[in-house]
Amino acid sequence: MSPRGWAVLTLAGLGVALVVTALVLVPWQRPPAPRADQLAALRDLPTEQVEHARQFRSALRPGGWAALGVGLLVALALGLTPLGSRLVELAGRPFGGHWIAQAILGGLAVVLVADLVTLPFAAWRHSVLTRYGLATNGWGGWAVDLLKSYAVSAVIGAVALLGFYTVIRLAPRWWWAFGAAGAATLVVLLSFVLPVLVEPVFNRFSPMEPSPLRSQLMELAERDGVPVRDVLVADASRRTRAVNAYVSGLGPTRRVVVYDNLLREATPAEVTAVVAHELGHARDRDVSVGTLTGALGAAAAVVALYLIGSWPPLLRLAGVDSVAQPRAFPLLLALVTVAGLVFTPVQSLMSRRVEARADAHALALTGDPAAFESMQRRLSAVNLSDPDPPRWEYLYSASHPSTVERIAAARAYARKVGR
Repeated sequence: MSPRGWAVLTLAGLGVALVVTALVLVPWQRPPAPRADQLAALRDLPTEQVEHARQFRSALRPGGWAALGVGLLVALALGLTPLGSRLVELAGRPFGGHWIAQAILGGLAVVLVADLVTLPFAAWRHSVLTRYGLATNGWGGWAVDLLKSYAVSAVIGAVALLGFYTVIRLAPRWWWAFGAAGAATLVVLLSFVLPVLVEPVFNRFSPMEPSPLRSQLMELAERDGVPVRDVLVADASRRTRAVNAYVSGLGPTRRVVVYDNLLREATPAEVTAVVAHELGHARDRDVSVGTLTGALGAAAAVVALYLIGSWPPLLRLAGVDSVAQPRAFPLLLALVTVAGLVFTPVQSLMSRRVEARADAHALALTGDPAAFESMQRRLSAVNLSDPDPPRWEYLYSASHPSTVERIAAARAYARKVGR
């Protein structure tokens, strides 16, 4: 059988594995609360708070969707015309057009151009966040964080590009197989490395001072069977007023991280409710499941790029002879961009189901639906989230249940246990 035939079989196998993993490990049996209960929860929220949040989201919406549209157009313009391949050539020209220079510098140049085109939308978003009081870091802090993000992305991107095109040169007929294995390995590696090495680039973390709350959180994790190394406080207030907490890392690197804003804004019971939700993710191995599905998806993407990218009409549009050339990277990026937009609703649906399960875990672990509902109210008020967003937007991109869904779920739990 030819390499292309094996690639087709491999892609089919990865697709089946991905579907089976999602069907078995994602909690599809957790539908949202009845709509009538959601509307009742919405009526109980302060009208002024709801209107303010909706005004904020309406102010953000045009720029967010415009950034998606412009980003797609730029990716298509670079990938489906010779513009992208010429940019890669230009980046490698000072080094004699060497394949390494084209692979790394050319690939990074293409990504940078796409980012710079959408940069005005990111700046506009920051201005809206500042106007509504959510951003606290000013333009200087925003620029520093942006440069840090570019630097981290450049390091990861350079390693990935060099590894990808090295594999292509060493195994020109079977690079898709080794590339798929490498992509999956990279996803798994980043799941361990990012929390430990990258998070400190953007935030400073300090151990939570000994206190009844810290003891309660550690005891909660122990009772839940989720060992954590420590409870850390992130200095999130230097860039935002948003409140949050999360469990970061896997195995020996796992720790509870609490925003300093959360400690100032919320009651101890509310903080405990948030942490209990995050412990639910760890207890149900949601990070591991996400890593597995991400690894399978990354491997499938490499094989699909090999098959689709070898289609002669696409190669002619891109002005390249083979998808394996560094000059064809813009074409690969265009295909990935389109696939990302197409599969966003599926990823969002899976995420909402997982988050709903973590909510149920938090309610069962704490046995305090009143604190859970109070925390949802506070999260909505402080983070200016629309408690009941437009249906089309919710279905396409919402990664969490809406505020009214979560409040309705808490009330349903309270009725069930008689509280």
